[in-house]
Amino acid sequence: MKKVHYFVVIFIMISISGYCQSKQQKEVTAAVELLKRGIVDADKGLLGSITADQLVYGHSNGKVQNKSEFISEILDTKTMDYSSIDLSDQTIQISGNAAVVHCIYSAETISKGAPGHLKIGVMLIWQKQHGAWKLLARQAYKV
Repeated sequence: MKKVHYFVVIFIMISISGYCQSKQQKEVTAAVELLKRGIVDADKGLLGSITADQLVYGHSNGKVQNKSEFISEILDTKTMDYSSIDLSDQTIQISGNAAVVHCIYSAETISKGAPGHLKIGVMLIWQKQHGAWKLLARQAYKV
């Protein structure tokens, strides 16, 4: 009888754990969508609220920016203006208050007046800070 009781308790704990991870994955997915919207809309307030103060933002060309440099570059539409961003093959792994998102990032852009297309692989590191998911690090790579 004790074995059955332990089995039931373990099953319930695994079920609850799965639910929590599912909920956290949904929260991270929503945070990724906010990041995309902030980039496309060049929304300084949104980008400021969704990124951690300690942000390390790595580009596929090796350039690395901090939070203020990243936001400034997004707001400077002379550098690159994003018309749309689509993510595919997205995976999310949660570990405590950290999440790793991996995806293929495709964007329609306008750079120096000319339309362009960007397709790169991206790894995003998110951290839950004061109850909200914040982008802590990003590294892009060529595909």
